[in-house]
Amino acid sequence: MSAVRLRVPATSANLGPAFDCAGLALTRHDHLEFEVTGSGLEVEVSGVGAGELPTDESHLVVRAFRAACAELGWSPAGLRVVAENSIPQGRGMGSSAAAVVAGVVAAWALCPDVGAVDDDAVLRLTTELEGHPDNVAACLLGGATLSWMTPDGARAARLDVAPSVAPVVLVPGDTLSTHVARGLLPATVPHADAAHAAGRAALLVHALTREPALLLDATEDRLHQRQRTAAMPASLALVDRLRERGLAAVVSGAGPSVLALTTGAADLGTVRELAAEGWSVLPLAVDEDGARVLHGNPQVSSR
Repeated sequence: MSAVRLRVPATSANLGPAFDCAGLALTRHDHLEFEVTGSGLEVEVSGVGAGELPTDESHLVVRAFRAACAELGWSPAGLRVVAENSIPQGRGMGSSAAAVVAGVVAAWALCPDVGAVDDDAVLRLTTELEGHPDNVAACLLGGATLSWMTPDGARAARLDVAPSVAPVVLVPGDTLSTHVARGLLPATVPHADAAHAAGRAALLVHALTREPALLLDATEDRLHQRQRTAAMPASLALVDRLRERGLAAVVSGAGPSVLALTTGAADLGTVRELAAEGWSVLPLAVDEDGARVLHGNPQVSSR
């Protein structure tokens, strides 16, 4: 096999209190084609990032692909990558995680010495490349995920989200660097805030999977959102407006997008009503599949 096509979903991390742990896969996708060629590198980008993203070895997808090839002990002669992007970039929807997962999964799918995509190995490597596992775990596995670090690397568990939960993402025109957003967090937190986060994160699992009526309480956060208000005041103001109307709203990942976990058709109307000018409202669903090989070697897992 010399070519493969992949689909990778957007993700939202943290979901309020479960900082650097919880992730949710969303039905907004980038599609990528990888082809092993005789020599050189060719990168084509359309959609989001076209004309802005690099088309050489510095492209994040290519860097992830090369890292996976090194892990596998494989060096293809040449590579062609065609990316059709629809995941907003720099807005807390996991665009970098999607790029990293796509590159690593593609290498596993194309490597002639590999019989299946090893989710555990892919998760460990993508976490090393991304720096934390929450987005890459959800992108790889789909659904909702809980991820954590061990001495042997990242681990993750997948959860099935209650069917009534309907994610809506509100995307502003401005971007925000994850590095900048993380730099605003304090080195320590009060014990009471840590205890609050532990309780709410535990409740979040139950609310997401069994009792969505508890999502408003379960998504209450004291660890990281208010601490980053200076970098995205409009996002926090929107979160407050939505929560005052009873909607489980949080900052999506490092922001500045906002995620609302709605549970009924009326909720979407409320979201649209409260969204200020300049915000795009994206009604989505939970992506149950995660990263998928859409066609390629039938011996390779198409998870």
